[in-house]
Amino acid sequence: MTTSSSKRQWGFRTNLLREDGEHADRVSFLELFFDLVFVFAVTELAHTLVYAIDKGQALEGILQTTVLLLAVWWVWVYTAWSTNWLDPDKTPVRWMLLILMLFGLLMSTSIPEAFGDRALVFVTAYVVMQIARSLFTALGLGRFTPETGLNVFRLTIWFAVSAIFWFAGALVDDLTLRLGLWGVAITIEYLGPVSGYRVPFLGRMVTSRLAIRGGHIAERAGLFMIIAIGESILVTGSAFAEHPIEPAGTLAFLSSLIGSIALWLLYFSRAESGGSRFIRRHDNPSQVAANSYTYLHVVLVAGIVLVAVADELVLAHPESPVSFTGLALIYGAPAVYLLGNLLFKRSIGAPWLRSHLLGIVTLMVFVLGATVVVPGLSFVVHSCVSTIVLIGVVIGEELDFRRNRTLQLAASGT
Repeated sequence: MTTSSSKRQWGFRTNLLREDGEHADRVSFLELFFDLVFVFAVTELAHTLVYAIDKGQALEGILQTTVLLLAVWWVWVYTAWSTNWLDPDKTPVRWMLLILMLFGLLMSTSIPEAFGDRALVFVTAYVVMQIARSLFTALGLGRFTPETGLNVFRLTIWFAVSAIFWFAGALVDDLTLRLGLWGVAITIEYLGPVSGYRVPFLGRMVTSRLAIRGGHIAERAGLFMIIAIGESILVTGSAFAEHPIEPAGTLAFLSSLIGSIALWLLYFSRAESGGSRFIRRHDNPSQVAANSYTYLHVVLVAGIVLVAVADELVLAHPESPVSFTGLALIYGAPAVYLLGNLLFKRSIGAPWLRSHLLGIVTLMVFVLGATVVVPGLSFVVHSCVSTIVLIGVVIGEELDFRRNRTLQLAASGT
């Protein structure tokens, strides 16, 4: 893959790329170690939203947490893309990840006060991670895969432009204006892949020529899902430990735990392995990875964070009559997860799953009708109903796949 053209000799002389071979797609232990920072980040996002809801600032908290979640996800997913090309077992790449962990911890610890006194710390850590990692990756690729290196360099320029709005937001005192400026910054970054990271004089990237190791990116996304679902269980366990053991609280704990198991089954029973196979067979694997594992997975992660928030509220007030905010979270959070799961599975070749569509509709009906038809029910009752719906979707999905498999076998005459 090395070019002989002297005009294209740029970047590091040392070959930092992953080598081809039996274990080329393997996720390294260092990558797993790096992900520990994001366990803390996702936990802080959930706690921050719970705190905002307790203060009666649900809408403001949701908007702020959404921007922060999109930033956390973006820095993680682009690091995953970097290690899809660069070998984490090579010393320079290893040091890059360790330094990113340091800044990632600064970013994560600043999340509760990102719209307070630690805005500048949050932004500085985030921007340094995005620009420094992208520039390092571009230099690591430039000499050996010039076209991919140039693509990542385009990405670096886009991060530099969005940094203007990140810092501008951090330096203003008005929280609404800060939210708006940060919203502009994250919108620029999320529009980057859609526009092909077009840059004056450099043009745009061609995704069909972008090398991708499908097995690695699928496994990395799957591991992040485990982290996010694990965070939900941690929040549930911590909240349960802080309250006396009583029937309503215990029922709320069991409902939350079973719900987390259902989330795990909905992702890992079918989608995780299917994504890797679909990428390997597709004519444009990088486009599939960009759609399925870059954009759609953030909906899944958002659903998990919201489920964790709902579980914490249920455990804190199991026997209290549910508010509309609580109702929207208890039923809306799993609906967001099911939507992300449905779109992800569709993007990797699955049909439109009736189980997921029916589950989303059922959850939305409960949000709109529960307070009218059965007003006054407690948090824990609604939590149990939501969990039952998720269990029904898990069973329905299995029946969907078996039915589709039977039809495929009948059509092929076997």
